[in-house]
Amino acid sequence: MDDELRKRLDNDENGLLTYEYIANNINNSDFYQEVDGLIDNIIKVDKTGQFVVSTARYLNAIDKEVYAPQIDRLIKAAIVADRERAYLGVLAASIWGDNYKERAASLIATDDNFRRIYKRLYPIGI
Repeated sequence: MDDELRKRLDNDENGLLTYEYIANNINNSDFYQEVDGLIDNIIKVDKTGQFVVSTARYLNAIDKEVYAPQIDRLIKAAIVADRERAYLGVLAASIWGDNYKERAASLIATDDNFRRIYKRLYPIGI
């Protein structure tokens, strides 16, 4: 990534430019070396969690094992940023499957990110 592009992404207003860069460059040979900096940037600029969630979902769909550390960071950031709970439900379904509610008890016991999201989505009952 050249300096000009880095400056543009650093000035990203909401995460859309960074998300688009990730989506358009994921197959580039040097992408994996850039991904942590891109994740840092999208977490920094996305105040609502919309693009943080979209990036987590995208990386999970591309390769959840390869991008597991980045997905984990994005999920943690989404929990903090999405105060309105506008995106957490779709994130939960994308990461843990559409049937995550039926498996909630076991997921809560084994996955702290899931527990935190579930508690946000369904505050009564935990």
